[in-house]
Amino acid sequence: MKLQVEHLSCRYYGTPVLRDISFDAESGDFISVIGPNGVGKSTLFRCILNFLQDYEGTIRLDGRDTKEISPREMAACIAYIPQIHRPTFGYSVLDTVLMGMARQIAVFSRPGPGQIRDAEDALRKMGVLHLKERDFARLSGGEQQLVLIARAIAQKAQILVMDEPTSALDYGNQYRVLKQIRDLSQEGYLVLLSTHHPQHALQFSSRVLALRKDGPPVLGTPAQILTPELIQDLYGIRADFLKTESGPVIIPRI
Repeated sequence: MKLQVEHLSCRYYGTPVLRDISFDAESGDFISVIGPNGVGKSTLFRCILNFLQDYEGTIRLDGRDTKEISPREMAACIAYIPQIHRPTFGYSVLDTVLMGMARQIAVFSRPGPGQIRDAEDALRKMGVLHLKERDFARLSGGEQQLVLIARAIAQKAQILVMDEPTSALDYGNQYRVLKQIRDLSQEGYLVLLSTHHPQHALQFSSRVLALRKDGPPVLGTPAQILTPELIQDLYGIRADFLKTESGPVIIPRI
């Protein structure tokens, strides 16, 4: 599956938020979107997901303008994984995953054996099948995020859009979740992920899209575009890149 964003611009109440964003992505890509607060990362995702349609430019899925694609068809193509949220009701982990399969289940019908099997397969893939009877609200942050990713997999969409999936996770769970996400991209999923951590983009992504408050966006491989100069431009701090046996590490100068 191929995603094409061409000359995308968007305004809120007359104020430009996105300016002339263009990029292509296809199955197997893992693109991290980075940039300071207010630069339009979430707005970009809302446009891609068809939540916002009042924009200039074009977004295409396999050559089709997304404005012409129904919500049901969009759900078959793109799965959205939000930041961790605390649900009001105590749904089980299995029920939480099954909710992502609504388009596959007829109105007023119960999930059938096939849907339950697919949900369990997705939980198994993310290593959390043993939690299927647990209350989703009582899981740890890392477990919740893995369940939300399993829900997206069960949706059988080939594009995964993730809005800061590690923002509420501890240090260890951040890297466990990111490794699982990278594994999914290597299996053929197209992953589009926003993050406030350039180190995550450097370590896990195949490409990085840097959105700047002033100036055009920058797109390229992590090695190409993640430099001390870009970190200074994006975040207003100086940083050094230290070479280690595990790869380069970004160290801010405080």
